[in-house]
Amino acid sequence: MLSVSRVAIGNIRSVHPAIVRVRKHVLAGGCNQAFAGRRWISRKETAQKTVAPTGGPSCPPPPPPPPPADKSYTGYLFGAIALTAGGLGLAYYNGLFDTTSPPVAVDDTKEKPSRKKQPYPLSSKDLPKHVPYVLIGGGTSSIAAFRSIRVHDPKAKVLMITNELEMPYMRPPLSKELWFNPSEAEPLKFRQWNGGERSIFYEPNDYYIDPSKLADAPNGGVAVARGYEVQRLDVENGKVILTDGTEIGYDKVLIATGARPKNLPLFESAPLAVREKVTLFKSVDDFERLTEKLGAGNKVAVIGGGFLGSELACALSNSQQTRKKNIEVYQLFHEGGNLAKVIPEYLSTWTMERLREDGVKVWPKTQVKAVEMHGKQLKLTLVDDSALLVDHVIVAVGSQPNTNLAKTSGLEVDASNGGFLVDAELRARSNVYVAGDAASFYDTKFGRRRVEHHDHAIVSGRLAGENMVGLNKPYTHQSMFWSDLGPKISFEAIGLVDSSLPTVAVFRKSTAEEKARAVAASLTGNDSAKLQAANANGDTMKIAQPAEGGGDHVPVKSIAQAQEEEDSFDKGVLFYLRDKKVVGLLLWNVFNGMSTARKILAQHTEYDDLNEVAKLFYLHERPVETEEEEEAE
Repeated sequence: MLSVSRVAIGNIRSVHPAIVRVRKHVLAGGCNQAFAGRRWISRKETAQKTVAPTGGPSCPPPPPPPPPADKSYTGYLFGAIALTAGGLGLAYYNGLFDTTSPPVAVDDTKEKPSRKKQPYPLSSKDLPKHVPYVLIGGGTSSIAAFRSIRVHDPKAKVLMITNELEMPYMRPPLSKELWFNPSEAEPLKFRQWNGGERSIFYEPNDYYIDPSKLADAPNGGVAVARGYEVQRLDVENGKVILTDGTEIGYDKVLIATGARPKNLPLFESAPLAVREKVTLFKSVDDFERLTEKLGAGNKVAVIGGGFLGSELACALSNSQQTRKKNIEVYQLFHEGGNLAKVIPEYLSTWTMERLREDGVKVWPKTQVKAVEMHGKQLKLTLVDDSALLVDHVIVAVGSQPNTNLAKTSGLEVDASNGGFLVDAELRARSNVYVAGDAASFYDTKFGRRRVEHHDHAIVSGRLAGENMVGLNKPYTHQSMFWSDLGPKISFEAIGLVDSSLPTVAVFRKSTAEEKARAVAASLTGNDSAKLQAANANGDTMKIAQPAEGGGDHVPVKSIAQAQEEEDSFDKGVLFYLRDKKVVGLLLWNVFNGMSTARKILAQHTEYDDLNEVAKLFYLHERPVETEEEEEAE
């Protein structure tokens, strides 16, 4: 066969570290976590009621008090009490305590406003006139770019401009960990894999500099202008122009505007009453609104079978918060199973059954064709003319990059992938860089790509920051992504992971001892026991997806046979192939293997026996824990 494969595997073994960073997953479906009611601050506003006199006689001035007798002030005291009582009675008679406010007309033709937060600073006049580094967008890519800039330019002055009213925060916990907070946790804090709690905000407020003081800061720093929108770039003159006309000069600028969630046309054109019961889930504001809207006994429809839709369906079905409210969760999508665009069909179907076991009512191969109000509920009419009554809908059907600046600034958009067209160094024009979801970049190994994952936002933001200070480095470091779906599914992936590619998968069956450990772990909430159970010994099976147009990868065990075995897909490695070379890996309930996956991906070669390659991930033995090799974000 291919002699290069044995050499390649030997090369990997020679540089293979014992194990990378130990990331113990706190599974999204970890129902064992204690959770009670979330403590939210009420944001309802009460109208200040004013009282105006209605006319009538006024209180006469009190007569002068008599002089005290025997130096006693008792007379004064009784006189004051009598006069006060008389004045209050007269005021009551004239209606001065009547608090009835005139009726206010309610305009139900407009959307309800977002929670009241003001831009910061209040006036764009307080923004600096020129900043060496300007970052457009307040997300993960901008934070990663700032940190990278400061490593190479310790006194750099950086201005971050975001249309959100929040300080920079991480988004993944919004669909995962935040739903499983214990009752004693503060809002917008989540429990990490090591048991500690942290806020979703990257830094406390006092970490950032006031924008009005940035220009004079001797040691530099980063300031965040919140609630401001950039209308266009004047690339030739190096200026950022806000929607109110304010101009800010720059030396280097990063566009990290991210992506916005897609909606379905039938919801976009629906009446206001319908739209108020529909959530496009993306931001902190969306998370807070959704938690406030979900009432006891509600039925929720999650539309979409991808990462976000599946994670939210699991969270809403499994968290203590929603279980106490007896919330019923439906997940609707047109594919045949969950994550069908990412994992092979047999694994997608198996995953769907696990979600059903966790309480999600999964309805595959269906779509919503009409929506209308039915009393206080939404009536969803499906393509087969059946109907579903729900109290709320979450639309999770993907996202599209925010590229509005392209038209106004003369920047190019990738017609195929979407996003700003940039080179391997993430440069769109001279001194203009793009990172994160909004970038269509040239990957020197796999060609032009656009990626929408948290780790890619970090990797591309870091690279953009390095290149903004003049390092001129190409995109070579592959980002990874992960997902947790209930107590039985947790995976990490890297490279080109697409179900349309041929795949070869090596799985290991659970032993009776491991199953017992897993059950005990789920009952006790012992994460260490879960990790030990996942690393226990077991048998191996291999499944191959035939290559497109035929191929020589023949299944060792048929897909039909594999599906008959309930626990066939507890743990394994999936290899994604293009031209018979490994271009992507997905580690299914396999932890601590991302460093090895990177090395296999870097080989970019063909292997004659992927079962041997899979042994590098310790499917049959426990890895030795070592110090972290990869730096956690």
